[in-house]
Amino acid sequence: MLLALWLCIGIAHSVLADEAEESDETIKTVSFHHEFQTNLGEKELPDPLPRYTYNSGLNFEYPDAVRGIYLTGHSAGNSRLEKLIDYVNETELNAMVIDIKEDNGYISYKFPEESPYYDASKNFMSDPQAVLERLEEEQIYPIARVVVFKDTHLAHEKPEWSFKENGKVWENGKGEAFVNPFIKDVWEYNVEIAKEAAKLGFQEIQFDYVRFPEGFETRDEILDYSRGDYDDASLDNVKERVKAVTEFVAYAKEELEPYGVDVSVDIFGYSATIEEAPGIGQNFLQISDNVDVISSMIYPSHWGAGYFDIPNPDQVPYRLVDEYAKKENELLAQLEEGPTSRPWIQDFTASWLYPAGKTFTYGSKQVQDQIDALYDNGIYEYLIWDSGNSYTEGVDYDPSN
Repeated sequence: MLLALWLCIGIAHSVLADEAEESDETIKTVSFHHEFQTNLGEKELPDPLPRYTYNSGLNFEYPDAVRGIYLTGHSAGNSRLEKLIDYVNETELNAMVIDIKEDNGYISYKFPEESPYYDASKNFMSDPQAVLERLEEEQIYPIARVVVFKDTHLAHEKPEWSFKENGKVWENGKGEAFVNPFIKDVWEYNVEIAKEAAKLGFQEIQFDYVRFPEGFETRDEILDYSRGDYDDASLDNVKERVKAVTEFVAYAKEELEPYGVDVSVDIFGYSATIEEAPGIGQNFLQISDNVDVISSMIYPSHWGAGYFDIPNPDQVPYRLVDEYAKKENELLAQLEEGPTSRPWIQDFTASWLYPAGKTFTYGSKQVQDQIDALYDNGIYEYLIWDSGNSYTEGVDYDPSN
């Protein structure tokens, strides 16, 4: 029944937005490798359609300021969850970002067999509802991470939604494939997953990899792909990409409004330092203007030597974050109603940057330096990334106390 309700609501919303004049015809929604049909018959839909709102039944208070850690679906679905809950409760942390759709395109919990998402879903969390109820008990603010355009699974299942080279799905040097931000079927595919996360009780949907593949400006005339509605002779390739990425974010925000969730986007930190990232299609201000929260990934290890005139950013986390925060504050001040800034900071050692035996190890001081730099610039929300979900002890997560 829930799946049927979801499909009917999604189809009706799409019809009203784009094809209201055809509301008495059979509307077909083709998703992944299933085709669903809803015959609306002779009955006319009301205009406007009564506002649909969804209540998960769970109640969370927005914290004084979100201070969160990242969890994989595996960590949320096994005994590590309780250990991480204990860690949050013992510190000034108060939020968790949990993978719902991860980097390879897999969903962290199993969908019903009749769902178009069944083949993409895994049993990492056997009972996601129980996870949300447990977080409600502890009043730990839950954020659902949904990776959008980096999706090796979907790219191979639907090559026409991806990028091809010599007739095969193109993959980067790591064997990862992307789906095409110009294709609106891809938008719908991801936003419907986000809606299901909202129904579980997540209070925020965080979209990650909202971009084209890195370095796409060197491949945009080589790869085979559709530009969909964005094949516009009045725009150059860079502007087309920026327009598609920005409009996806606006679409997602509008579609999720009835679910009462905030919408956030992860974005490369360097996107705030240039007008627009030419290859990946990210424009910091345009994305920020369409979200509730902007989460720049400002890990010191991810900045090249010389950025902000810093020879080795990884080794001076306070200075790097301080320089970035000043730049971001200047940009966001240009918006009439800017989003909340909630950057991602680093709690991992970037050993790949150094020769063997020369690793600069990240510990409590380096994590603290990043937090202190944010606070010194009036930014009081942040998220901490470690891919292994192991977080450094001995950090004062709220220096204002």
